[in-house]
Amino acid sequence: MSWLDDADDDDDLAYDESSIRVRPNPKANRPRTKRRPAHADAQIARVLGVDRGRYTVLVDEDGPDERRVLATRARELRKQPIVNGDRARVVGDLSGDEGTLGRIVGIEDRTSLLRRSADDTDQVERVIVANADQMLVVVAAADPEPRERLVDRYLVAALDAGIRPLLVVTKTDLADPTEFLSHFDGIDLRVFTSAQGRMPLEAIGEALAGHATVFVGHSGVGKSTLVNALTGSKRATGHVNTVTGRGRHTSSSAVSLRYRGPAGSGWVIDTPGVRSFGLGHVDPAHVLGAFTDLAEAAEDCPRGCTHLPDAPDCAIIEAVESGRLGPGAAARLDSLQRLLTTFQGIERSRLEG
Repeated sequence: MSWLDDADDDDDLAYDESSIRVRPNPKANRPRTKRRPAHADAQIARVLGVDRGRYTVLVDEDGPDERRVLATRARELRKQPIVNGDRARVVGDLSGDEGTLGRIVGIEDRTSLLRRSADDTDQVERVIVANADQMLVVVAAADPEPRERLVDRYLVAALDAGIRPLLVVTKTDLADPTEFLSHFDGIDLRVFTSAQGRMPLEAIGEALAGHATVFVGHSGVGKSTLVNALTGSKRATGHVNTVTGRGRHTSSSAVSLRYRGPAGSGWVIDTPGVRSFGLGHVDPAHVLGAFTDLAEAAEDCPRGCTHLPDAPDCAIIEAVESGRLGPGAAARLDSLQRLLTTFQGIERSRLEG
């Protein structure tokens, strides 16, 4: 017999819990999920500029209600680079009124991506612009002196991105660019020349119509002056330091500007001037393709040919030495071999690391 009587049975006890306070757990009430809103109402907008976490986008491009909207990025996109030229999906207040802010919730697939690295050994790529289909390289015939190797690097970067290259040589009233341009004989490259008071705006404009063209070039070559003349914008222009021979940076970030001309409209993407253009991100197999005539000759090279000076039976070297590729081919081969040697050093460092 239990020493507890029936009155002490726990089943018969009644507890008053009305005074107990339980703190609600919002996370328990709202199960976590990786699913994100579909944003079926999102509109497609072109990214025109990026400034300290704010994005200027163009909504209803070429439509009756075309307008610029200031936007920020959604939190789920915090690790994805959003760059000039991107086609973004935006929601929120898209009126474009002062004080309003939209939100970028997605990026459409890119057709091209122009990148560069700080130097050839840096594997961290810097995205410059998306969805461009042309690159206009601007160099000066003098003041500052043109740099063939830098142009070579632009061409390789354009080829790697699937972008058609164009070349403008400014300040031809100060120096004859013939010798400089001979370096690019045999390369599929359309060239424009410009001088003080003789800017070929109509010819360049025809090439820009219907395209998104990224302008690149060394500081002080007249790139911003050309952009202003083509688009009617007022980008700051600078001068060349007479002591160092270097241009002053006048553009701090890339910006998209609309070109309108007799042949139609297009987009000009002006980028900050650079003094170096690292190719650490580029596949070395793409380098040869920047030199059209050399690439054709390489089809007769033995398998695994490096095309370097010590390469046995290299068809490119034989074609250059025979004079079959013209007088400027030796300089192009030298440029190609310099780039390939650089990449060979990069690969060796990767293997040793």
